[in-house]
Amino acid sequence: MNRGLYAACSAMLVQETNLDVVTNNLANANTVGFRRRISVNGEFGALIDRIEKVSEDGETKILTVPPFTMNWKGKQVIGGLSLSSIYSQSGMDTHPGVVRTTGAPFDAAIDGPGFFAVQDGAGNTYYTRQGNFLVGPEGTLVTLDGMEVQGDGGPIAVGEASAAMILSDGQVLADGAAVGQLSLFTFENPTYLRQVGRNNFSANDDSGAPTEEDVVRLMPGALEMSNVSVVEEMVRMIEAQRAYEGASKALMTHDEQTGKLITSYGKA
Repeated sequence: MNRGLYAACSAMLVQETNLDVVTNNLANANTVGFRRRISVNGEFGALIDRIEKVSEDGETKILTVPPFTMNWKGKQVIGGLSLSSIYSQSGMDTHPGVVRTTGAPFDAAIDGPGFFAVQDGAGNTYYTRQGNFLVGPEGTLVTLDGMEVQGDGGPIAVGEASAAMILSDGQVLADGAAVGQLSLFTFENPTYLRQVGRNNFSANDDSGAPTEEDVVRLMPGALEMSNVSVVEEMVRMIEAQRAYEGASKALMTHDEQTGKLITSYGKA
């Protein structure tokens, strides 16, 4: 195994995925409530082991090449790629985005941590920082994607009120009467929330279960924009491109040297 080829190839794959993450961030630089993703790389710690075979007497036999057996319990390591890197995962940047004032009665930006809970037609619950709501066909408060916004007791029915608004404490008023209370949810590790679409997230074991906040703090008539910094993402893109080019040149160099080595030994 030529470790140089594997190391260079793994570096190219990592940078290719990094470019995909950066490109997605740039594409959503103006998306309301979008949280940028950050690539997390890891060390290639997996070791390549010999094949194990357990004999009838319970002893571990290690099959080697050329085939023969020896009494040796455990695994016999034949190589590793400790200098190689792999793409591990992408995490969510939890820093808040810039708040823009809109004055719309159903716009609300979250003041601090937390997420709104929304539910699709199939009953799946997602969490979002996107606060530009509107009244749906059924008279309930919904997102631009048509998901119903969840409050205390379920969806918030606004009906055909002539005047409605969201207050800073999460109360929803319709014609001066309270018709619902918006809920906010936090997570132990929000960076591990799984992204569903552009700005919706779903909970998982890594993020922890959602916890409803006792106090709701909103900024009515405002929206939290994306927390993507275009300049920073462009710098990350250039870094990834140059790293990819460097790994590509290393791969070609190793390939040329391997070819020369094979040619030299073939003549001997």
